[in-house]
Amino acid sequence: MHATPTYLEIGSKDPAASAAFFKSVFDWSFTPMGTECGWFQTPTLKTGLHTNGATPQIFVYFSVPDLTAAIEQVRASGGQADEPGPDEPGFGRFCNCRDPGGVAFGLHLAPAA
Repeated sequence: MHATPTYLEIGSKDPAASAAFFKSVFDWSFTPMGTECGWFQTPTLKTGLHTNGATPQIFVYFSVPDLTAAIEQVRASGGQADEPGPDEPGFGRFCNCRDPGGVAFGLHLAPAA
């Protein structure tokens, strides 16, 4: 399976400060979704910003053409995969995973065009 980073998620304890910081540093436009989250549009991909008890980090999601098959491959290779989330309009479907050593990453199935 070939995969490229297609979506990033920024976890922040202070989303307003993080939104201002990344907008200033990278000149990304920001779309708020309530007071606790939103998303940036970078030149190549969307990047979510949320708090919800988030660990401060940047979480990488990799594009896959078949989410079910990718989840099966992660599990067959000794990793762990959560159940995928519902289709999020404009974003697609996501699944959080961990390699055998606990390294966290995600799988992303882009929305149908």
